[in-house]
Amino acid sequence: MPESPLWFRSALAAPGIEARVDVAGCPIHYLHWGDTSAPGLVLVHGGGGHAHWWSFLAPLLARQYRVVALDLSGHGDSGRRDSYPRQVWADEIMAVAAHAGIGSPPVLVGHSMGGLIAIYTAATYGDELAGVVVVDAPVRRPDPETEEAARKRRGALNRLFVYRSREAALKRFALIPPQPVENDFILEHIAWHSVREVDTDDGPSGWTWKFHPLIYIQYFPHEIHEVLAKVKCRIALFRGELSTSVTPETHEYMVGLLERNVPEVEIPQAYHHLLIDQPLAFVAALRALLSDWEHTVPRHGPGSDRAS
Repeated sequence: MPESPLWFRSALAAPGIEARVDVAGCPIHYLHWGDTSAPGLVLVHGGGGHAHWWSFLAPLLARQYRVVALDLSGHGDSGRRDSYPRQVWADEIMAVAAHAGIGSPPVLVGHSMGGLIAIYTAATYGDELAGVVVVDAPVRRPDPETEEAARKRRGALNRLFVYRSREAALKRFALIPPQPVENDFILEHIAWHSVREVDTDDGPSGWTWKFHPLIYIQYFPHEIHEVLAKVKCRIALFRGELSTSVTPETHEYMVGLLERNVPEVEIPQAYHHLLIDQPLAFVAALRALLSDWEHTVPRHGPGSDRAS
């Protein structure tokens, strides 16, 4: 692994406690940090990801919060299902929060696909949440051509290759969408936790990705914009300054759907995977937001009757 800074090594020295909870017949794996009496944070990874996308950041938040990072079904070390309805993922998030001992309404923090799942969760369980932080998760204006192109790109992920060694698999690890990466030590940490050993047809074991290809069969169709518009609990929107997923135009569209003032945070010099690009800036911004949420009430936009 490339040489890493002290803050990163110290965070990994507090790896989190592993636990599992059964949700609708599927074991859901999660990690947790911090005191159960503290306010709760539930961290939700993106598509094809896992809890260790957060394990180098969670300890930095655990001094003030009860922090939980889960593997959604079909991801990481959780079980698999025959299909992955978005509502089931929302149910998993709430079940993990309860099983982890979070006694008061938690804040959800979701990156990429995890941010979209957090939106669905907020639309269903908004009264049971203290807020939702959507991190570079694109809710785009409906466009059939764009949606069809995205569907074809996802279709390419529906078959998993098996590699002869862990090292061979790790060399093939790549971010989607592709982007420059300066913090290689973070990328290698995530990649290491992204593969699993399997048996091959001709005998010797091999290595492949942990996610289940079926997670990409049903993704997030255009009605996600209708779901976002229905969210009534506190919500904040984070994006990377250089993100090609949540462009300034997409961000403005999302703000308009909410029809009220919401915190908007742009992380400088960060692409879509801003947890990798600017991890400390992200943590600092999240801490500041959460501290402010404890003392202020968002103002409603003109003509809005939504609760905060």
